[in-house]
Amino acid sequence: MKPGVPFDVLLTKIRNEKFALQPHVPEGFVQLHQVPPRVPANADVVSYYSTFAPPTVAPSTRFTTAMPRGDKGTWDVEEFVAMQFAYIRALAENAAGERVKDVVVTVPPFYSQFERDAMADAVELSGLRLLALVNDGAAVAVNYAMTRQFPKPERHIVYDAGAASTRATVATQWVGYDRLAGGTELDRRLREILIGEFEHKHGEAERVKAILSANTEASSRVESVYNDIDFGMKVTRQAFENICADMKVRFVQPIYDALDNANLTLADIDSVILTGGASRIPIVRAALVAAVGEEKLAMNVNSDEAAVLGAALHGATLSRQFRTKNIKLSDIAPYDIQVSYLAEAKSTDVSGVPPRTITSTAFARGSRTGTRKTLTWRFPTELLDARISGIAEALANITEAGGVDPVIKVTILFSESGFVSVPEAIATQRSRMIPSRGRLKISSVTAQRLPLKMSHFNRGFIFVICCAQGHESGGHAKGHHNPLNVTVKFTSVAPMGLEEKREARQRLIKMEAEEAAIAAREEQRNILEGYLYKMRDLLESDSQHTFVKCSQESERRAISRQLKDVSNWFNTHADEAQTKDFREKRLSLEALERPIVHRVKEIEEFPQVLNISQMWNWNTRLFLADARTNLTAEEQAGTTGRYTKTELDELEKTLKEHESWLDEWVEKQRSVPMNHNPVIETAEMRKRANVLETHLQRLVLKKIPRVRPTSTSGTTTQVQVPVRTDEPGTKHDEL
Repeated sequence: MKPGVPFDVLLTKIRNEKFALQPHVPEGFVQLHQVPPRVPANADVVSYYSTFAPPTVAPSTRFTTAMPRGDKGTWDVEEFVAMQFAYIRALAENAAGERVKDVVVTVPPFYSQFERDAMADAVELSGLRLLALVNDGAAVAVNYAMTRQFPKPERHIVYDAGAASTRATVATQWVGYDRLAGGTELDRRLREILIGEFEHKHGEAERVKAILSANTEASSRVESVYNDIDFGMKVTRQAFENICADMKVRFVQPIYDALDNANLTLADIDSVILTGGASRIPIVRAALVAAVGEEKLAMNVNSDEAAVLGAALHGATLSRQFRTKNIKLSDIAPYDIQVSYLAEAKSTDVSGVPPRTITSTAFARGSRTGTRKTLTWRFPTELLDARISGIAEALANITEAGGVDPVIKVTILFSESGFVSVPEAIATQRSRMIPSRGRLKISSVTAQRLPLKMSHFNRGFIFVICCAQGHESGGHAKGHHNPLNVTVKFTSVAPMGLEEKREARQRLIKMEAEEAAIAAREEQRNILEGYLYKMRDLLESDSQHTFVKCSQESERRAISRQLKDVSNWFNTHADEAQTKDFREKRLSLEALERPIVHRVKEIEEFPQVLNISQMWNWNTRLFLADARTNLTAEEQAGTTGRYTKTELDELEKTLKEHESWLDEWVEKQRSVPMNHNPVIETAEMRKRANVLETHLQRLVLKKIPRVRPTSTSGTTTQVQVPVRTDEPGTKHDEL
């Protein structure tokens, strides 16, 4: 982009000429076997972030991005992401109150196979199980669709301006993106205004950016920046927008890329749904208004949570434990997935020139995930990267079975999460004999709308095949259908190996245990410190405080002595003390306070428990009075009643025993001072009341006997009594 070009002119250039901002890749790059995978240590993006990020970046053993460890090793980027997953899992488990095992992760749509591999490895290291990787724009679309009805088909663009990048997803099947246009780049430029290195260390740029989003100017002041010199300056929104003016076109470019890829125009779009924190920044909002119009912008989803909620809803659809709205989610490939193999070497060719490489597209850019394709080669003398063995034996079997014209068929799978793999390879009848080993190479490229030439390829990634050795297709081979073994050879940087994952997982487990121990120690320290303050306040309470009323002078003196000893210990040894030390000191104080706490609790609960006991006495007497009246009438009528005289006598005996015990011990309790232990415990009162309640309920729930027809006239009265409220499955009647 040329400086000084008006923004509206640039927009016109984008619309008319499909202007591309991304750098052009040199000609012939697809011939290289080590196209930068994931984020290697020498990638441009690493240099970009290193200009304002303090950690020292070092290459790992696989030449991916890592940071040095204290033991001269490195922390791989997968391990850092795994730490974040472990932290998020802990938050989720605390909120849900149960263990969290499965996870659906949102990723930017431009993530390559290597970046998706890294994310999957990080999930595994954190102890979680990956259900699916979902493009974040698709997740927002799911969240949007879950709460709405669509009487007619609609198309929306999910515009996500985040910290690191900006993505635009057409909620049909296409995406556009800029991997570096985001809030971080705005922070970096604002940091230059605020004196780079110092502002980076203190995070001032992020704060000022947030203020400028709502105000026309913001003040920044930090005391004693250097040699007791204070730093202070005022930044206006206009100055901030001037330094970021060239970013405006980059923020809207992904929208036009997505529309161009989908063969759509703005007229085909119902709305542009805004998500991502950077979408709130006025300069970004102004660029969007100029690009698509105010009427197209929609802020009807939670920009902070929409992607997460959509991913959770998608995860629910993958589980049989939930019933959700029937929404089918299908992501697409942002790159071409290509297969390369060597042409057959002619037997008459003695020039020594290596055979030419044949390249065909397995999945074109825009192909839907969750699909598979079987490619057939009649003359594959050597297939690169995915090594296929057992060919000679398979061909021999075909020949013995009478098969002719043998060929090799390889199935390439493009999974729902965007992974490319070779799940199976078979030998079947068709052409000539093939050597015993072969290889297969899969690469990914992004092509513009130009003739398919090397020089016109915009970006490229080598997609490494990942599949299990000896994997067979479903069922046993029969007749002329023979499965082959598929093994993997990584031509560039490989994903984490099993041993690397095991070591990384052990490091993370050790770190989590150490952090848990530190957290437990700090928790016990804080509990003890708070308890010391609490006891000090209780001992200093006036004579009308419950603690003083329920405690004796000797008890308070003992607590005071112990409190002084523990406080002195805490002030002297708290920094080096262990978790058990804090717990033991607290328990020594609690043991002295416990009798007082018990008295307070008993005094508070006694009136309620006494009222419940007396209520059951009253209910039982009411029940007995009505039941005996009915029994007398039934005896006079010569009919069989619901209750017998023996049953009623036994209930009355239980009632009298409870009333007698209650009257005796309640009277004793009334004479006990508040600072002495109670002579009757509320637990014992509940237990005895429960005996009477159970006896009464047994009669209340007794079935009514069948009444035989009789010529005598008699009436009975049904007695309703309260049913115990904590009895499961019972009816609750009012008194």
